[in-house]
Amino acid sequence: MVKSLVTGGAGFIGSHVSNHLLELGHEIVVLDDLSGGFEDNVNPKATFVNGSITDTLLIDQLFEQHQFDYVYHLAAYAAEGLSHFIRHFNYDNNLLGSVNLINASIKSKVKCFVFTSSIAVYGTQTLPMIETATPMPEDPYGISKYAVEMDLKTAHEMFGLNYIVFRPHNVYGSLQNIGDRYRNVIGIFMNQLLQGNPLTVFGDGTQTRAFSAIQDVAPHMANSVNIPGAYNEIINIGGDTDYSVNDLAKTVMKVMGLTSDIRYLDSRNEVMHAYADHQKAHRLFGIQPKELIELEEGLKEMADWVKKVGIRKTPKFENIEITEKLPPIWLED
Repeated sequence: MVKSLVTGGAGFIGSHVSNHLLELGHEIVVLDDLSGGFEDNVNPKATFVNGSITDTLLIDQLFEQHQFDYVYHLAAYAAEGLSHFIRHFNYDNNLLGSVNLINASIKSKVKCFVFTSSIAVYGTQTLPMIETATPMPEDPYGISKYAVEMDLKTAHEMFGLNYIVFRPHNVYGSLQNIGDRYRNVIGIFMNQLLQGNPLTVFGDGTQTRAFSAIQDVAPHMANSVNIPGAYNEIINIGGDTDYSVNDLAKTVMKVMGLTSDIRYLDSRNEVMHAYADHQKAHRLFGIQPKELIELEEGLKEMADWVKKVGIRKTPKFENIEITEKLPPIWLED
């Protein structure tokens, strides 16, 4: 029996990856501290451990007990904009927590370490962003992700730890935490509509992103360890077509069957245009671009799920380290 560890497996992408791993016949242990996920997301066929990747003693115990073949590392606090204001928390969780896992994987002779990075590592680049470009992250979140990528490369060269790095972007779908006010614009929009509130947009809404249906991402991440050509590679994965945030807002209102005003806020420090080249992923995983889920179709499926789940509370992040230049909306009750 193949045994895998999935960190962040109670979260959005992690829970979907876990489900696909179970379908592939893996025995899985899900490690999650439930800071952004929900225990209900964890498949009952998985072994769930409530804990943090920053707990080195727990990590070492899990690796000694289970002798994992593979590690799928999806645990992170993935709020790019907020990361400027929670720098210590960001690096402690997203970088040092990852190092704990890498150390344990080296010592346990894990066959492959699958890491979920982000296109945040690119910063402002010539579009579409391609894996051969030199990363220039512009926020602490992207910096932490790029640092882990580099650490995995050195771990491979020094100790032979195989890795696969995925750089997904703007992934959406069922099981997403729509109650997080700092990340996941689609979930934020849908939650605001359910509450009868205006949709909040930073800047003028002309910034563009390529949004990615979870069904176009999670299955390939799960199966990647069975693709020899993916080993020790960095791979963009996700949707090919870019949309403005204004167009996204209109489409979300359409699929939700609800309308609202748009409340435009001051611009925040973010990359204006970000979408990626996916030729490597298409080649490695046999992805046919025409088979990727269209935005409206994917949003309709997510909207059906959101209507069943209902409104989610949007708690504040309790440990803001820097308040200077913090967007006022993030302080609102």
